Formats: sequence, structure tokens, C-alpha cells
Amino acid sequence: MDQLIQQIEEYKKEIAGATASSAEELENFRTRFLGTKGIIKALMAEMKNIPADQKKEFGQIMNGLKVSTEEKFETLKSAIGNTTNGKEHTKDITLPGDTIATGARHPVTLMRNRIVSIFQRLGFAVAEGPEIEDDFHNFTALNISENHPARDMQDTFYLSQNPDWLLRTHTSNIQIREMEKGNLPIRIICPGRVYRNETVSSRSHCFFHQVEGLYIDENVSFADLKQTLYFFVQEMFGKDVKVRFRPSYFPFTEPSAEMDISCQLCGGSGCSVCKRTGWLEILGCGMVHPNVLENCGIDSTKYTGFAFGMGVERPALLKYGINDIRLLSENDVRFLQQFTSAT
Repeated sequence: MDQLIQQIEEYKKEIAGATASSAEELENFRTRFLGTKGIIKALMAEMKNIPADQKKEFGQIMNGLKVSTEEKFETLKSAIGNTTNGKEHTKDITLPGDTIATGARHPVTLMRNRIVSIFQRLGFAVAEGPEIEDDFHNFTALNISENHPARDMQDTFYLSQNPDWLLRTHTSNIQIREMEKGNLPIRIICPGRVYRNETVSSRSHCFFHQVEGLYIDENVSFADLKQTLYFFVQEMFGKDVKVRFRPSYFPFTEPSAEMDISCQLCGGSGCSVCKRTGWLEILGCGMVHPNVLENCGIDSTKYTGFAFGMGVERPALLKYGINDIRLLSENDVRFLQQFTSAT
């Protein structure tokens, strides 16, 4: 007991004369005396060796040492907080804060949402499906048999582990899956990413986005299809846009057509994007082939329908005046920030 008291008195003198001119010295003081492995904790541990009749006296001495040490620590802490040595400065809370970067929706997302909203106003519901698809839903059910030459129209990415599975080449697989459900009538649009093994250039990419539409009911005609698409392009590009339909071929529609609009970049005068023609193809369309209906268990003598499909990137290029499709997938923040306020 006498030895501990003598040691405590020496510590009191050291504590009373302690100084700290920096945060590091202050932390050293706290660790030495008040830390979990500090001097006061070690002295407290000696309580078990003190005779029972002296424990109370020793406890009072230790409490006094702890209180005086904590008070000394707060004094040193306050002194450091009110002084600077030329290297350490207090923060000026009146300075403006750091700016927070504003996020922006991707132009493809903006265009997808715009297309979806237009067709939703016409009563079309959004449907989604898998990007990895089997051969039946991507080709066969769409009237494209195994040796059909139309398969050469799309250079497909097949899975090496199972050639019967592939990365979908269009979102028509969603239409097939919805028709298989048999919930008629059907009025859906199918947005999503698709993949084709094409050479990457300013006009094409190996992956891109599509929005396809399908309407099946009794007495659906080609006139319904044309009026639906007229409404779409006028809402998208304005009332003054010029439109033309050209006969075309798709194995899953008959009759089939491609729809062109006047180039929005050059106003129809001709530029590199429209290949000096003044026209840009934006979608393919047609009446659903009876074989496709029958493949999905729908009576083609009772029901008819139309389908259409368009890429999302091309309307985005036209709408926002972008001349290279590769910019959309490079994720350059400087490029994307331009669309912060775009709608």
C-alpha cells in the first residue's frame, strides 16, 4: 500500500507538469494515463492485492487520481484547440462547401422512356423477357426454320456450351412468350437490349436496344398499324415530320414494310448520317404472319395483329444531334453530362 501511494504521488507530479503542443502529444498523454492499457488501469488492477481494511482508502486515492488526470487532459485539449502553430489551422465554417456532381440519365434511357410513354398513352403495356434465349423463341416460333435463309440476316452470338441457346437478336422473343400465355387480346411493347455480331462503327454496334410492339385482336388491320405509327413519330419528332412506308420482307410478318422519316439532322437536305438521301429508316413493321400465330396456339382465322420494332439508339441520335453511336457506350462523363436537363 505504501509503495503504491508513493508511486501515485510521483504520477501526480508528472501529470501536473505535463504539456502538449500538438494533437499527437495530447494523444500520447491520453494513451499513457487514460488508455485501456494505461497507468491508471494498471493501478486499478492492484486493488485485488490491497488488504480488505485498506481497499476503501485506496479506492478513494485512485478516484482522485483519475479525476485529476481527466481534468488535465481536457485542459490540454482546450489549449491546443485555441492555438495554431502555422501548420495546423482550424476550419473556416464560412467557406462554401464542395460541390456535388449532378447525375444525368443516359440518352438511351431518356429515349426508351419517351418511346414507352408514347405507346402507353395508346394502351400498350410493357412486357419483358430473358436476354439469353433458346432457339425456338428467338427463331423457330417466328417462322424462321432451322435452314431458313433469314437466319443469315442476323449474325448471332451462340453460347459455346449449348448452341441451342443464344443472346437474343431482337426482343421478339418477348412477344412469343406473351402470345404463348393465350391472354387475348394482346397490346404490348417490349423494350430491351439485343446482341448481334456486327462490325462496330459510327452507325452500328454489336449490342444495342430495341422497342418492339405487338397488337393482336379480332379485325386488326394494316390501317391500324399505320395510324399507330403516324401518332408515334409525330409525338416523337413533331407534327412536321415526313413519313414514308417501303415494302420489305420479314419472315414473321406479311405484308411487311419499313418506315422512314425525314432526317432530323439535315432537315431532309442530305448528310452523312442519312447517306445523302434525306431519309432515315427508323423501324420495321407488318401484319403478324399466320404461322407465328399458329406456332403460339392462336387461331389465325379468328385473330389478326400487327407488330413493329425499332432501335432506341437511332432515334436518340436524331433527337439529341449525336453523330456517332459509339459515344453512347463509352461512358464519358463529359458527354453524358450534356443530358442532365434533357427530356
